[in-house]
Amino acid sequence: MKEAYHKWYSPNLQEDAEMLVFGYAGRPVVLFATSMGRYFEAKDRGLIDSVQWFIENGDITVYCPANIDHRSWYNKEIHPDQRAQAQQSYDQFILEEVYRRATAETGRKKIITAGCSFGGYHAANFGFRHPEITEAIISMSGIFDISSHTNGFENDTIYYNNPMAFLAEDNRAELWEQKIILGTTWADICLEQNQRLAGILERKNMQHWLDIRGDEPHDWPIWKQMFPHYISTL
Repeated sequence: MKEAYHKWYSPNLQEDAEMLVFGYAGRPVVLFATSMGRYFEAKDRGLIDSVQWFIENGDITVYCPANIDHRSWYNKEIHPDQRAQAQQSYDQFILEEVYRRATAETGRKKIITAGCSFGGYHAANFGFRHPEITEAIISMSGIFDISSHTNGFENDTIYYNNPMAFLAEDNRAELWEQKIILGTTWADICLEQNQRLAGILERKNMQHWLDIRGDEPHDWPIWKQMFPHYISTL
């Protein structure tokens, strides 16, 4: 399986960025790490191995950037507005640096976003914010309401980085062209969040699949079952 490591100075993050890329062709998948996760997390946890067949077959190329959760939503030492501003810079980083590399290398115009747990938040947040360049969203045990990280504070930056808030009032036509997969389980700590988001999608008549499977806990074994299955449906 072809693997490449990239490190560069990010003008959006104002620090060095690192990323692993797996594959040589196919549709670009931006795979977000879990809470405060590193760029090598998906490889170390076996999530990349779960889709090895698709990578080696030239169906997908998977891009694994780190996140900056430790400087944004999980940084309780700064004001919620500053957390949101940090998240906004991360969104620009993905848009201007990761997306551009992914589409340039694969020759595709749109990406698939994917992630587990808090990575599911990033996949949904970026995907719904940029539906014109995101053809599909794959969230596994994701959260979508960021209000638990804002101490009750609200402003426009927080609103537009909270899918559970902005999506309900967003009527851009491209949203109805996306394929959306929400994977969860009956024992998942994020089950309610997935059901709530599915309710919004249902009311908006947006195509989606809420996949509730078994009683597996919120952890890597079920995500390694889900990911190849969801990729296969695309």
